[in-house]
Amino acid sequence: MNMSLGKLSPRITSMIHMDHSHVLALSRRYHPDTSPDKKLALVTNACLALEIHAQLEEEIFYPALRAATGADPVLDKSVPEHNEMRQLISRLRHLEPEDAAYDSTFMDLMRVVLHHVADEETTLLPQAERMLGNQLRELGQQMTKRRLQLLRPHAVEVAKTTVQSFPIASAITAVTALLFGSLLMKGLIPSDSLIERPTRRLTRLTRSLRRLPT
Repeated sequence: MNMSLGKLSPRITSMIHMDHSHVLALSRRYHPDTSPDKKLALVTNACLALEIHAQLEEEIFYPALRAATGADPVLDKSVPEHNEMRQLISRLRHLEPEDAAYDSTFMDLMRVVLHHVADEETTLLPQAERMLGNQLRELGQQMTKRRLQLLRPHAVEVAKTTVQSFPIASAITAVTALLFGSLLMKGLIPSDSLIERPTRRLTRLTRSLRRLPT
């Protein structure tokens, strides 16, 4: 794997925490009186983030954790919960923000997400920290590479909806991180000093998202 990508990648558990923070931050910005355009941006960004997050967990995180833990009831229900999210995402994409069912469908999706996040944050991620210690960064590298592959076809959509969804400073940070990752994948950023600055910015962004009120 590209050495620069390896140095940039956080532990897989940190990446999952960041994904959770991102989607929950989007949900907190959604209100019934939000404008239709902003509702659409928030929902589009959240749905794409959830789809990519679910695929990454199913391809990389869950198999590694399953190999380490064996049978686990919380892990057993994780993929069915992902499928429930996918059904609600599909329903949302067939609705318009002005439709009466739009708000309730998004809230239904967020209820499933909150339950799923609670299970992962309280059970699966602590298990992974205990049982996958030496593999966490390597798995993070795999997830970083796969995430960039999955994001590439949606780069413009992600950038646009991120700018529409968040305050401009946070949006710029998120879009910069996406562009930085694409350049890194292409081997166009070989300097370690260039890697350090975006990593610090991503860390600060994650801390800020975690401090947002629930």
